[in-house]
Amino acid sequence: MEPLRIGTLGAARITEHALVSPAAATGDRIVAIAARNRDRAAAFAHEHGVENVLDSYHAVVNSPEVELVYNPLANAFHGPWNLASIRAGKHVLSEKPFASNAAEAREVKDAARCAGVTVLEGFHYLFHPVMRRAHEILASGEIGELTHVQARTLMPAPPDDDPRWDFELAGGSVMDLGCYGLHAHRMLAPFAGGGPVLTDARGAERAGRPGVDEWVEAHFEFPGGATGSSLSSMTHDAFSMTLRLVGSAGELVVADYVQPHKDDRVHISVPAGSRVERLGRRSSYLFQLEALRDHLRNGTAIPIGIDDAVENAELVDDIYRAAGFETRPSRSPTTA
Repeated sequence: MEPLRIGTLGAARITEHALVSPAAATGDRIVAIAARNRDRAAAFAHEHGVENVLDSYHAVVNSPEVELVYNPLANAFHGPWNLASIRAGKHVLSEKPFASNAAEAREVKDAARCAGVTVLEGFHYLFHPVMRRAHEILASGEIGELTHVQARTLMPAPPDDDPRWDFELAGGSVMDLGCYGLHAHRMLAPFAGGGPVLTDARGAERAGRPGVDEWVEAHFEFPGGATGSSLSSMTHDAFSMTLRLVGSAGELVVADYVQPHKDDRVHISVPAGSRVERLGRRSSYLFQLEALRDHLRNGTAIPIGIDDAVENAELVDDIYRAAGFETRPSRSPTTA
């Protein structure tokens, strides 16, 4: 299979895990990088074998050598640089959240549809066998009909100067963490008579950071009668990212649904007994890149697309409004 030719924006820490290591395993090429600081981009390129250092993000998205743009920039720059990449005729792999708000997400969707390119929001967890197995168990009826969903996505506080605490950069716990819990709820629609409907939400503002949520809890009802809750917090004492699916005849718990390559356990409890299944520590980012390259090269379907990204952004906005927060402002691309 012909290698993908990937350009990356910035030199974010996540890039090594989400792109560099997976591309090394699949044989895909990272052909270009640019960052606000060229020296930083050059150092990243030297360390990770990126083929070319360019002068700006615009140069990356417009390079004829690049067919797929990877966007790991600060949250506020996902939407605008996804849009710039699409307008340059490129496919896009975007880190979550897909955009700063739903209106921006819809603008990106319309552009992608017009351009005929693939745009994937990087909910990598969904591609791992851990989540596939959780859905398989639920579909099998082993734990009965779904009655409740609980997603807890918690982490210790980032430093005070971290972009995740910046309202203008689309920071906040829902943007950085809660979007996973919302997505996990939405992926249960086939087992719950439809997608989750928000009933209420509450949260707390970060001291000294107006408009930025340090934690938010949202509650849902599904058309089939099940309920759900999603708690995101950037002030917890430790990382904890669990997904609990309660059924009428048992329950299962995914130990780390966001990063299943770090903890691959699925706990199943039914009246006949309990067991733990392990589904492998292979990187969820690698599964994601393999699925994307198979889609781009062979036309193989991927489980989520641009409509999914818009729907998640709409739910994020709804939760912010219900919890008393403003939705995040849109931004425009700027020269790096």
